[in-house]
Amino acid sequence: MWDDRYNRPDYFYGKQPNDFVRQVCPQIPKGNILCLAEGEGRNAVYLAQQGYRVTAVDASEVGIAKAQRLAAEHGVPLRTIVADLAEFEIQPQSWDGIVSIFCHLPPPLRAQIHRQGVEGLRPGGVFVLEAYTPAQLNFKTGGPPVADLMMDWPTLQQELAGLTFTIGEELERDIHEGIGHRGHSAVVQVFGVKPAV
Repeated sequence: MWDDRYNRPDYFYGKQPNDFVRQVCPQIPKGNILCLAEGEGRNAVYLAQQGYRVTAVDASEVGIAKAQRLAAEHGVPLRTIVADLAEFEIQPQSWDGIVSIFCHLPPPLRAQIHRQGVEGLRPGGVFVLEAYTPAQLNFKTGGPPVADLMMDWPTLQQELAGLTFTIGEELERDIHEGIGHRGHSAVVQVFGVKPAV
């Protein structure tokens, strides 16, 4: 499905970074960043432009190839991995930041990835997430068609246990990201910090 979605000359979700990523970028410690389900690379390339060492993971070879082209277009290095997140292992205490933007997974896999994500952060590292909530089904402006793949703040607090949250809220906002996300939307935003031991 994702190869088909990305197999087009333009970028399905645009080339500009997600608004929330841009907002919190100054609070992300410099270092190694892992971008989950990164697709065509817009967030990873933006972070690389800000001086981060970025690794982008996605199941779509087509998406990852476009991410590499976007990185080359901007003259920044980008490490990419083609992998299904069900088979990808986040190494413990390896990352200064993990970025998950509209990474909608079945609940058991999502919980596993979030648990690994918390373990994968170094002390002081941050977890950045934006996703659609079930209320997004009322707007139909992007995201999966079923509530099971959406997220809410109480569930994320449990799945990301061990972090200290400076941002954790559900809200409505207008999103304009290519043709894939366009219009008024219901989202949850999370910025969590792994406490220094």
